[in-house]
Amino acid sequence: MSAIRIAARVTRIKPSPSSSASDRANALKREGKAIINLVVGEPDFATPPEICEAACAAIRNGETRYTQNNGTPALREAIAAKFLRENHLTVKPEDIIVTNGAKSAIFNALAATLEVGDEVLIPAPYWVSYPDMVLACDGRPVVITCQEEAGFRLTAEQLRASITSRCRWLILNSPSNPSGASYSRAELRALADVLLDYPHLAIMTDDIYEHLRYDDSPNVHLLEVEPRLADRTLVVNGVSKTYAMTGWRIGYATGPKVLITAMGTLQSQSTSNASSVSQAAALAALNSGTGFITHSREVYRQRRDDIAARLNAVPGLSCRVPEGAFYLYVNCGGLLGKTTAQGQVLKNDSEVVLWLLESAGVAVVAGAAYGLSPYFRLSIATDLATLQAGAAQIANAVSQLK
Repeated sequence: MSAIRIAARVTRIKPSPSSSASDRANALKREGKAIINLVVGEPDFATPPEICEAACAAIRNGETRYTQNNGTPALREAIAAKFLRENHLTVKPEDIIVTNGAKSAIFNALAATLEVGDEVLIPAPYWVSYPDMVLACDGRPVVITCQEEAGFRLTAEQLRASITSRCRWLILNSPSNPSGASYSRAELRALADVLLDYPHLAIMTDDIYEHLRYDDSPNVHLLEVEPRLADRTLVVNGVSKTYAMTGWRIGYATGPKVLITAMGTLQSQSTSNASSVSQAAALAALNSGTGFITHSREVYRQRRDDIAARLNAVPGLSCRVPEGAFYLYVNCGGLLGKTTAQGQVLKNDSEVVLWLLESAGVAVVAGAAYGLSPYFRLSIATDLATLQAGAAQIANAVSQLK
């Protein structure tokens, strides 16, 4: 008998489907096949030079040692200023924790609060990691299906019908990965009115895509709409998507002091502080103004409009134009029941995605990974020429179905 026994909380979870899809695409590339990879959700822009220079300066100045566990005072002050400037939230630096990516903030919050069987409400389509992180922390994910007809947004009626005495968290991601759904002030007001009736339910807002909104409306945060929820809300964010800094691994969160303290304790006994050099870069990012944000958002907007139009012209596919983020969530229900050139009948979106990879040479992720089928997610975080080539290859493959 082996001395190594894997804990049940680990066997309950699965590897990230988007990572698995990317790995499969890369494996085919190594075999010499031409693959257009539209899987990975990270900006294709380089990190702005002034941010990189701040990291280099930190190295030259010897800022390469441990920092305070919850982040450098300078960075936490800059984050507090960001919350006030951009979200109209007054936050004390001591109530902020800097983490090894926003993902770490979410995981540590769940690990610090969930007991066996506690429920976490997750609107679908959802980011693939939410349910598995809940399972890894002995909780029970409760998926609330948000239909395309409702803009993939959670309604107040759905929320009220889903809350039980076992619910500990609601996770709200706006704009959303994968759908790009974004909540208006009125929609947040309606959700807040429900949440006020259930004081035992905590709220986690994942705001990582907050600057990638295409309707030119101001960012509106749930806590700006309803400040009375502040004593049970964790606000999670980071620099990865906004400033093209995915590899720097800097996230941050603010919330009730008791929760931030518990998350800090977990972090101190796991990863410890985030990289000192990355924190210096993040400080420069938050103080760099809006020029890069405005430029990258406009580029994404052009890609979104172009590729959504091309896919909507393909018989059997339809694509709701997203309000934010850098993904298209494409309805492929019209392809189900069709027969491929190899004689296969496509029965679900997972089969559609595998067929697109092997027949069209285009890698995307099945909607099943995000809790809502039949769809696939396509990332527009790559250059327009590549995206157009991918759309053309998809259209050509679809035209050969019977």
